[in-house]
Amino acid sequence: MKVLALALILSLQVPKLQPPAKLSNAPAGQTAKRKGGRWYFAANGHAVYCYGPVMTVAQPEGGFVKVATFCRGDQVMVPLKD
Repeated sequence: MKVLALALILSLQVPKLQPPAKLSNAPAGQTAKRKGGRWYFAANGHAVYCYGPVMTVAQPEGGFVKVATFCRGDQVMVPLKD
């Protein structure tokens, strides 16, 4: 009886486990709709819609510049017009 049960168990097909689907490397703003963004006036004269905070960063030449962060169009930082 044990041999028959063992043969029955071994004859069943076992589903193979597949690895989880690979996540894309796209930024979060591109894959999911984000709320809470705001329009800003960029230094190049265009309006940009950004989700992150406005920061003041140091320039390599010296001085500081105000930038908006995490903007549409794969832009991480956009210099703002004062």
